[in-house]
Amino acid sequence: MITRFSFPTAIHFGPGARRLVADHLREAGCTRPLIVTDKALAALPLLAEFRSHLAGLETAVFDGVFGNPTASQVMAGAAAFKAHHADAVIGFGGGAALDVAKLVGVMAVHAGDVMEYVWDHPHVRPIAIDLPWFVALPTTAGTGSEVGRSSVVSDNVTHVKRVVFSPKLLAKAVFADPELTLGLPPAVTAATGMDALTHNIESYLSPAYHPLCDGIALEGTRIAARALATAVAQPANLGARGDMMMASMMGAIAFQKDLGAVHSCAHALGAVADLHHGLANALMIDTVLAWNAEAVPAKFDELAHVCGVAGGAAAFVPWLRELKATIGITGGLAQRGVKAEQLPRLVELATADICHQTNPRPCTAADFERFFKAAM
Repeated sequence: MITRFSFPTAIHFGPGARRLVADHLREAGCTRPLIVTDKALAALPLLAEFRSHLAGLETAVFDGVFGNPTASQVMAGAAAFKAHHADAVIGFGGGAALDVAKLVGVMAVHAGDVMEYVWDHPHVRPIAIDLPWFVALPTTAGTGSEVGRSSVVSDNVTHVKRVVFSPKLLAKAVFADPELTLGLPPAVTAATGMDALTHNIESYLSPAYHPLCDGIALEGTRIAARALATAVAQPANLGARGDMMMASMMGAIAFQKDLGAVHSCAHALGAVADLHHGLANALMIDTVLAWNAEAVPAKFDELAHVCGVAGGAAAFVPWLRELKATIGITGGLAQRGVKAEQLPRLVELATADICHQTNPRPCTAADFERFFKAAM
């Protein structure tokens, strides 16, 4: 059964939703889509199977996405779009592929370099031209990029993550098919699942006023809390996979309310140590939240309640640590290759990151230094 609803964009949710893409594109008048995906996914039968449902369309594939999304990947994808004379973009993959896919559409019709469109560029260029038709199919349940109106891109030289933001980046339609996540290895399921959980939790803890997002974030937290361990332990459990895909979208919708210091740490770790974003969030979340708890105990009580954790606020962070161990995320930053000599740069980037401006407790460079040392 396919359920259709719109928040903030048209979403087709359910097993088999990927089979609806071709008809959707035809109805939109699109016949030459470019599929933007990552190198690893392009080599799997999953992409070939999806393309079989696009019969009658002249498709091409750009599979130049790998690791964290970079400006050079975006520009190469835009060149592929033009070479194919494409009229639509299909984002097919995890958060990196979807972020690149959004920006391929931008640079297919705009001049200059993609880094000139990041929101904090001193002479930021506007996204003034209507973008090519864009649809998104997530193959992981983590970033929720498929429902987002922003895209993260790393500078090729500094590796610092920057953000392009515009309502024009929203997909025309999302095809959220949990069957596309059935082949994810347990470690990827765990890391991306912790990303989704972190989005929901940090959105709820943000002091910004947005009751609509608070309700979505709490329900997203509840869904992820009940489903994540099952999705990791039982990879073929379609119910748990669907729950995590929904929790991922809910977290991305909720974080228009903004995030917190966990994400500032994760962005720094991605830039300095090239850590997977979801894993970076997972490695930092309990350390940062233990520090945040005393500032908003009532919110931590509510988080414990929706996660079914007995003991209230005091028990929530220990429960998170137990969940991480259950899904196989153990050890600290040092075990993931982060070195002590990288600490000053990590602190510098985390302090400069915008996300902690909506942390429930104000953060200084000294606080970030303590967080990273504690997580080592």
